[in-house]
Amino acid sequence: MAAWSRSTLGPGEGADALALEAEAHSLADRLPELLIEAMRIAVTVAHGIHGRRRAGPGETFWQFRQFQSSDAATLIDWRRSASSDLLFVREREWEAAHTIWLWPDLSASMRFKSHLSNVAKRERALVLTLALAELLVRGGERIALLGLTRPSASRNATTKLAEAITSNIGSPVLDASLPPTERLSRFSGIVLFSDFLEPVDSIGERLKALASSGVSGHLVQVLDPAEETLPYAGRTEFVGLEDDARWIADRAESLRGAYSQALRLHRAAIENIASRLGWSFLVHHTDRPAAEALLTMIMRLGSGGQDYRWNTASGHAAARSTGASP
Repeated sequence: MAAWSRSTLGPGEGADALALEAEAHSLADRLPELLIEAMRIAVTVAHGIHGRRRAGPGETFWQFRQFQSSDAATLIDWRRSASSDLLFVREREWEAAHTIWLWPDLSASMRFKSHLSNVAKRERALVLTLALAELLVRGGERIALLGLTRPSASRNATTKLAEAITSNIGSPVLDASLPPTERLSRFSGIVLFSDFLEPVDSIGERLKALASSGVSGHLVQVLDPAEETLPYAGRTEFVGLEDDARWIADRAESLRGAYSQALRLHRAAIENIASRLGWSFLVHHTDRPAAEALLTMIMRLGSGGQDYRWNTASGHAAARSTGASP
C-alpha cells in the first residue's frame, strides 16, 4: 500500500488518534537507537573533514604555532616554549559561532515505508537531523530545534536535542507537516527535513515567513523510492496515512506517467521557491545511505575550503583541497 493523500485528523476520529499516539510512543522508544545510528554516520562523514574552526578571539584553546615577528610578545606561551629552542604562541578558536536551526517533519505521512526501503521516512529524517547536529557542534556551531530548544554549542547538544524530540513527539511542532513560524535572528541558518508534499502555496508561505529576517535555508526532501517511481501494478489500493481515505486503481501502472509528471511539477515549484529565497534544495531517497545526504549538507553549509565526494566503494567521505581560504 502507498501513501496517497494528505489531510489533517478530523474531530471524532478517536481510533486514529489512539493509533497515532501508539506510533509516537514506538518512535520515542526507538530514538536512542536512532541517536546511536546518527552518531555512527556523523563519525563516518567527519572522517577527513577538517571542520570549520579557525584562529581568532575566544577562550577555547585550539593549537600552538611558532611565534612570528608580527605577534605581540604577550602572546608567547612560555611554558610550551621552554621545552624547545623556538617560541610558541597559544592560539584560541574563533568563537563567532553560527546558529543552525533544525526541524524534522514527523507527521503521519512520514511514517511511510515501502518494500523498496528498509527505513521509514521519518526515521531517516530524525537520523539526518541528529547526525547533522553532531557534525555542526563538532565544527563549533550552535544548534537548536526549531520551535523547541534554545541554541547550544555544548558537547552534549545532540543528546539534548534527542531528548527534546523524545519529550515532544506528537506535539504540534513536530507532528505538523509544515515547520513552525519563528522569528529567527539575522544571519542564522535553517535546515528542514520533510517530504514537502503539502500544497505548494502553503509551503511557499511558510518558507517566505521563515526567510523574512534574512535567514539562509536548506530544504531536504526525504522520499521513499516508491513515491518517486510508483512501482505498483494491477489492482492496487492506496491508503492515506493522515486520514482514512482509500482509493482503488484497477491498473496502477497506467497512473505512472501522470503521477511522475505531477511529482516533477510539484518538486520544480518548491525548487523555484527555494531558489528565489536563495535557499538550497536536496532530494534524498530512503534506499540511499544517509551519509550521502549528510555529506552534501555539510558541503552546502560550508566546509573550510574542502571539496568532498562520497566514495561509494569505501563508504567514506573523501576530501581534496580546493585552494579556497578557510
